[in-house]
Amino acid sequence: MLTRHVALVSEQSKITMRELSAVAAALQKQATRDLGPIWQVEATVTSFERLEDLPLDYWPVIVKDDIGDPNAAGYHEDENGQPFSLVEYSRGWSLTASHEVLEMLVDPFGRRLVAGTSPVKGQGRVRFLVEVCDPSEAEKYSYHVNGVRVSDFYTPHYFDPTKASGVRYSFTESLTAPKQVLPGGYLSWYDSETRQWWQRTYFGSKPSDDRIDGFKAKNGNLRQALDRYTELARARVTGRPEPMAKGGAKGARMAMAAHRAHDASETLPTFPNRAESLRETIAAVTGQK
Repeated sequence: MLTRHVALVSEQSKITMRELSAVAAALQKQATRDLGPIWQVEATVTSFERLEDLPLDYWPVIVKDDIGDPNAAGYHEDENGQPFSLVEYSRGWSLTASHEVLEMLVDPFGRRLVAGTSPVKGQGRVRFLVEVCDPSEAEKYSYHVNGVRVSDFYTPHYFDPTKASGVRYSFTESLTAPKQVLPGGYLSWYDSETRQWWQRTYFGSKPSDDRIDGFKAKNGNLRQALDRYTELARARVTGRPEPMAKGGAKGARMAMAAHRAHDASETLPTFPNRAESLRETIAAVTGQK
């Protein structure tokens, strides 16, 4: 089994390496102790201070003070189709980072589908997109690792045809039945008969089942496209109101440049071309220059 490597990396952020490393350590423990045995995944989660330090085979979860367009948060692909995620440094950011890391590890390329019976009566068999954190993603259902808040996630039994006693449907056991969606969560599926995507969302007083008209997935990446439909509502339920810093990108770049000028780690390998490529992609998805 190939080990999957995820990087928690700072980019134009006032986050300290102490905080970044503490969250990375918690996510490493979550991936190894909690997620791995349930989903048969081997993974490492490591913190890096800047994109230039990112090893070539690591998938980055990039923490920024300001990502501009709130809809840019979440999962993306780089120019080579490799996954990366953007997380805004704001209240609840560790919960968001955990969410992104867990979903990246279970379905790195955002296309994994599982067949099952639709929650909509009479719709028959459909295919569900595997997004392990979405149905119970609200802060209320999270838990702590090393004192750091992390996301709940469902188990493979979430797609069982019927409910059974003694079965664990999510790690915290907040989910108590197959295909259940808790307040603040959602579930996405594709109806092959009508060629339509649907979502069950629970962002109001009760769940709502809605067809997504005009849905288009860029490069076939389903998660990247579907996340854009729910990002603003998700930010509210995961405790991410407003960013902690809005001073603009220019000042952040100057601060980072000053910091890098005193970096003593010159003997470590760096990959500036990949860093620049990622920055270009980030600028494209956030609308920032």
